[in-house]
Amino acid sequence: MKILKIIQEEIVPLSSRQNIILLVIIACLFQFVLFYTPVLAATAVAAANADNSELIITDQLTKSLLPVEGLTNAVPDKAEDNIIKDTTTSDIVDIKNDATPKTANKPKIIRVSTHVITAYNSEVAQTDSDPCTTANGFNLCKNNQEDTVAANFLKFGTKIKIPELFGDKVFVVRDRMNKRHSNRLDVWMKNHQDAINFGVKTAQIQVLE
Repeated sequence: MKILKIIQEEIVPLSSRQNIILLVIIACLFQFVLFYTPVLAATAVAAANADNSELIITDQLTKSLLPVEGLTNAVPDKAEDNIIKDTTTSDIVDIKNDATPKTANKPKIIRVSTHVITAYNSEVAQTDSDPCTTANGFNLCKNNQEDTVAANFLKFGTKIKIPELFGDKVFVVRDRMNKRHSNRLDVWMKNHQDAINFGVKTAQIQVLE
């Protein structure tokens, strides 16, 4: 062998018997050490391939268990179609019964005019012997709401607003004034002092449809 020859000629001169012993030692090293090296490498490669195969199979199995795209929003059972889960209270809320009240349409304004406006109370001195009953038979004292006006130029039941003085509050014409006040408006008030404090004003009214 080339290695043995180099050792013999350049490093240590050996006898024939020593050459044989060295050859046996080298052969043993090759047999028990170097011979198994390729086998170990092949075993490691096979194990790595097996691990990769297992990962591929696991990945394919996982994908097969995932929801198919397009089927994630499956149609729910009809019994659950109209309910949702409230995540804050863990209660079931019925959508059909959770209707939000609609905003009422604002009444249409059909006429605008300016008038002198005063106030009155249910007192005999200001009306007649039956101060609680209006000209169209409405009982102001039982109603006890300041939403009635007296006017000679509007029909009974006409609804009006006086934005400058009362904002969006709606009044109904239920009473009449003295005949000499053909173009005046009188607002009914519960309290006598409130009527005095109101005094005499001029404001625009809106007649509603």
